[in-house]
Amino acid sequence: MEQNFWRKCIVCKKEIGFSTKYYKCSINSCDKKRSHAQFCTVECWDVHRSIMNHKSAGADEYHSPNKEQWLTEQANGPRVRMVSTKAIQSNVENKNNPSNVNTDEILIVVSKLKAYIKEASGLNTSADVTPELSDIIRDVCNDAIRRAQQSERKTVMARDFKK
Repeated sequence: MEQNFWRKCIVCKKEIGFSTKYYKCSINSCDKKRSHAQFCTVECWDVHRSIMNHKSAGADEYHSPNKEQWLTEQANGPRVRMVSTKAIQSNVENKNNPSNVNTDEILIVVSKLKAYIKEASGLNTSADVTPELSDIIRDVCNDAIRRAQQSERKTVMARDFKK
């Protein structure tokens, strides 16, 4: 399905077309890379200003790119990886059959892991860390599952993780 507009106004959700005038808040923190703050009219910006309680802000006028420019930006821009819940649902359905469990699923919050390593050591984290760490977590969880089953429980408890 082809998109026939550039973006939507964050206040009224009206479509902002290609090669048209739009407005942005003059406060830098309002326009972040992942959450663009664009408005179709000055009135929509004024609603934003009153909600955000800006004291001395303005509505800066811009022009949206034409469709060809936008398509080029989309093709050259960063790719967004969508995580499907299908794998999680299949794991729930196949919980009694470990051979059907998806072993490629990342089991940790990557941003939290990277933030922890950065804060603790000042080091960056490579992308190949998360699959390895997820494998380690799977092994530890499988051991805990076995301990719970040996105790004839249906609940994995903290004590099952201790050796």
